[in-house]
Amino acid sequence: MNLNQLSKDLLELANTINNGKEAKEFLRKSGNKLKNKILNIVKVRVNENTGYYLKSIKRGKVYDFKGDLAVRAYSTAPHAHLIEYGHVKKDRTGKEHGFQRGHHVFTTAAKDFEEEFYQDTEKFIDDVLMKTRFK
Repeated sequence: MNLNQLSKDLLELANTINNGKEAKEFLRKSGNKLKNKILNIVKVRVNENTGYYLKSIKRGKVYDFKGDLAVRAYSTAPHAHLIEYGHVKKDRTGKEHGFQRGHHVFTTAAKDFEEEFYQDTEKFIDDVLMKTRFK
Protein backbone atom coordinates (compact mmCIF):
# COMPACT_ATOMS: atom_id res chain seq x y z
CA MET A 1 0.00 0.00 0.00
CA ASN A 2 1.47 3.35 -0.97
CA LEU A 3 1.27 6.56 1.02
CA ASN A 4 -1.43 8.10 -1.15
CA GLN A 5 -3.73 5.11 -0.61
CA LEU A 6 -3.03 5.19 3.12
CA SER A 7 -3.99 8.86 3.35
CA LYS A 8 -7.21 8.19 1.40
CA ASP A 9 -8.04 5.31 3.75
CA LEU A 10 -7.43 7.51 6.78
CA LEU A 11 -9.65 10.25 5.37
CA GLU A 12 -12.37 7.66 4.74
CA LEU A 13 -12.02 6.64 8.37
CA ALA A 14 -12.38 10.28 9.40
CA ASN A 15 -15.50 10.58 7.26
CA THR A 16 -17.12 7.57 8.89
CA ILE A 17 -16.51 8.89 12.40
CA ASN A 18 -19.30 11.21 13.50
CA ASN A 19 -20.72 11.31 9.93
CA GLY A 20 -17.65 13.21 8.66
CA LYS A 21 -18.27 16.27 10.83
CA GLU A 22 -14.70 16.30 12.11
CA ALA A 23 -13.20 16.12 8.62
CA LYS A 24 -15.50 18.89 7.37
CA GLU A 25 -14.64 21.07 10.37
CA PHE A 26 -10.93 20.48 9.74
CA LEU A 27 -11.33 21.53 6.11
CA ARG A 28 -13.33 24.63 7.08
CA LYS A 29 -10.56 25.69 9.48
CA SER A 30 -7.91 25.04 6.82
CA GLY A 31 -9.92 27.06 4.31
CA ASN A 32 -10.10 29.96 6.76
CA LYS A 33 -6.33 29.80 7.30
CA LEU A 34 -5.79 29.91 3.53
CA LYS A 35 -8.21 32.84 3.18
CA ASN A 36 -6.36 34.77 5.91
CA LYS A 37 -3.03 34.08 4.22
CA ILE A 38 -4.47 35.40 0.94
CA LEU A 39 -5.76 38.53 2.68
CA ASN A 40 -2.34 39.21 4.20
CA ILE A 41 -0.67 38.92 0.80
CA VAL A 42 -3.30 41.20 -0.78
CA LYS A 43 -2.67 43.87 1.85
CA VAL A 44 1.05 43.82 1.07
CA ARG A 45 1.04 43.49 -2.72
CA VAL A 46 -2.14 45.01 -4.14
CA ASN A 47 -2.72 48.75 -4.19
CA GLU A 48 -6.52 48.56 -4.34
CA ASN A 49 -8.17 51.72 -3.04
CA THR A 50 -11.84 50.71 -3.04
CA GLY A 51 -11.49 47.72 -0.74
CA TYR A 52 -14.05 45.73 -2.72
CA TYR A 53 -11.41 43.26 -3.87
CA LEU A 54 -10.35 42.69 -0.27
CA LYS A 55 -13.95 42.18 0.90
CA SER A 56 -14.69 39.81 -1.98
CA ILE A 57 -12.22 37.11 -0.89
CA LYS A 58 -14.13 34.25 0.72
CA ARG A 59 -13.87 30.65 1.86
CA GLY A 60 -16.27 28.29 0.12
CA LYS A 61 -18.23 25.40 1.52
CA VAL A 62 -16.80 21.93 1.93
CA TYR A 63 -17.84 19.91 -1.12
CA ASP A 64 -17.28 16.52 -2.73
CA PHE A 65 -14.65 16.71 -5.49
CA LYS A 66 -14.09 13.44 -7.37
CA GLY A 67 -14.81 11.37 -4.29
CA ASP A 68 -12.76 13.49 -1.88
CA LEU A 69 -13.77 16.38 0.34
CA ALA A 70 -12.45 19.77 -0.71
CA VAL A 71 -12.74 23.46 0.15
CA ARG A 72 -11.62 26.49 -1.79
CA ALA A 73 -10.84 30.15 -1.28
CA TYR A 74 -11.93 32.50 -4.03
CA SER A 75 -12.80 36.08 -4.93
CA THR A 76 -16.24 37.21 -6.06
CA ALA A 77 -14.92 40.48 -7.49
CA PRO A 78 -15.49 40.75 -11.24
CA HIS A 79 -11.98 42.17 -11.71
CA ALA A 80 -10.17 39.57 -9.57
CA HIS A 81 -8.73 37.72 -12.56
CA LEU A 82 -7.22 40.97 -13.83
CA ILE A 83 -5.45 41.58 -10.53
CA GLU A 84 -4.33 37.94 -10.31
CA TYR A 85 -3.02 37.39 -13.85
CA GLY A 86 -2.47 40.89 -15.24
CA HIS A 87 -4.06 42.72 -18.16
CA VAL A 88 -3.45 45.08 -21.04
CA LYS A 89 -4.21 48.70 -20.16
CA LYS A 90 -6.51 50.40 -22.66
CA ASP A 91 -8.19 53.78 -22.80
CA ARG A 92 -11.74 54.47 -23.95
CA THR A 93 -10.77 54.48 -27.61
CA GLY A 94 -9.15 51.05 -27.35
CA LYS A 95 -5.57 52.30 -27.62
CA GLU A 96 -3.16 50.17 -25.61
CA HIS A 97 -0.99 51.80 -22.96
CA GLY A 98 1.13 48.92 -21.72
CA PHE A 99 0.61 45.86 -19.61
CA GLN A 100 -0.23 45.69 -15.90
CA ARG A 101 1.56 42.69 -14.42
CA GLY A 102 -0.44 40.31 -12.27
CA HIS A 103 0.12 40.02 -8.53
CA HIS A 104 -0.45 36.22 -8.39
CA VAL A 105 -1.92 36.45 -4.90
CA PHE A 106 -3.80 33.15 -4.88
CA THR A 107 -0.94 31.21 -6.45
CA THR A 108 1.59 32.54 -3.94
CA ALA A 109 -0.70 31.93 -0.98
CA ALA A 110 -1.36 28.35 -2.11
CA LYS A 111 2.38 27.63 -2.33
CA ASP A 112 3.04 29.25 1.06
CA PHE A 113 0.15 27.38 2.71
CA GLU A 114 1.06 23.94 1.34
CA GLU A 115 3.59 22.98 4.03
CA GLU A 116 1.39 24.28 6.85
CA PHE A 117 -1.55 22.28 5.46
CA TYR A 118 0.51 19.08 5.38
CA GLN A 119 1.50 19.56 9.01
CA ASP A 120 -2.09 20.28 10.04
CA THR A 121 -3.28 17.20 8.12
CA GLU A 122 -0.75 14.97 9.87
CA LYS A 123 -1.90 16.30 13.23
CA PHE A 124 -5.56 15.75 12.29
CA ILE A 125 -4.85 12.16 11.20
CA ASP A 126 -3.03 11.50 14.48
CA ASP A 127 -6.03 12.85 16.41
CA VAL A 128 -8.43 10.67 14.42
CA LEU A 129 -6.31 7.60 15.04
CA MET A 130 -6.16 8.33 18.76
CA LYS A 131 -9.95 8.75 18.94
CA THR A 132 -10.59 5.47 17.09
CA ARG A 133 -8.05 3.66 19.20
CA PHE A 134 -9.76 4.57 22.47
CA LYS A 135 -13.33 3.91 21.33
